[in-house]
Amino acid sequence: MDIGGTNTDAVVLDDAGAVAHSLRLPTGWGHDAVLSTATDVVRALAGAAGVEPSSFASIGVGIPGAVDAEHGTVTHARNLGVARLDLGALLGANLGRPVRVENDVNAAALGAFHQLGLDATNSLAYLNLGTGLAAGLVLGGKLWRGSRGAAGEIGHILVDPAGPLDVDGQPGALEVLASGSGIASQRPGSVSDMIAAAKAGDPEAIEIRRRMFDGVASAVRILVLTLDVDVVVIGGGISAMGDELLGAVRAVFTDWETNSPFITSLELGTRVRILSPDASTAATGAAWLGATPWQR
Repeated sequence: MDIGGTNTDAVVLDDAGAVAHSLRLPTGWGHDAVLSTATDVVRALAGAAGVEPSSFASIGVGIPGAVDAEHGTVTHARNLGVARLDLGALLGANLGRPVRVENDVNAAALGAFHQLGLDATNSLAYLNLGTGLAAGLVLGGKLWRGSRGAAGEIGHILVDPAGPLDVDGQPGALEVLASGSGIASQRPGSVSDMIAAAKAGDPEAIEIRRRMFDGVASAVRILVLTLDVDVVVIGGGISAMGDELLGAVRAVFTDWETNSPFITSLELGTRVRILSPDASTAATGAAWLGATPWQR
């Protein structure tokens, strides 16, 4: 399941990895409500599948906040009202089955990896463009969290010294250029509002849109140059722009390639993809947590 600030989305996968059942319930607020919702979702889906929760091959949860995947704890999930929750242990006790817990962006990375049919010889970066900006990494078929869990926190990388200030008080970070919160800090309203204003000819919105497309392209370039992944998948709320976003980002790549044979050789345009926002990517990835030996 993918526990979000508004809804909890969950899926049951069959032996072939296809979605057999799905369910969405409103996420409650606070420790007890989050645990109760998660328990209810798994029990309801087990009933739909005609099995007991304890018979699932794996049960996984993707959740925002700082996650200790080894111990199944989540802290600082502010949009859920959770300061600290031993989600893995408590949910496992309710269901009679061990539960794996992972950061939601990492879970989405694993989901994208499986939805694209990749295997242990492949690598992928999942670039989440939502309220914030971060990446989940699957290298050699395994999630890569880094030595302190900070791998993929590329939203804090500064790319434009003349750009707007980010939440850390530094100019031109990727997150302030290409996330929902970053766009809102530059111009009140949503990303959709900004795009509509840009299309209507508003000069300020046009500049913010340009910086956003450049920021997304820069994030892809950083992920490819540092990790040389096979594919970068763009997800999160901003990915709903679909081909409009993909085309604009590829246009930035083409501009860079004009003067750089090396950038041309990276073939950035063929490495970047967008999955459908309806693909339940994070929930699918959570279901795979621990289910495949080479991903444990």
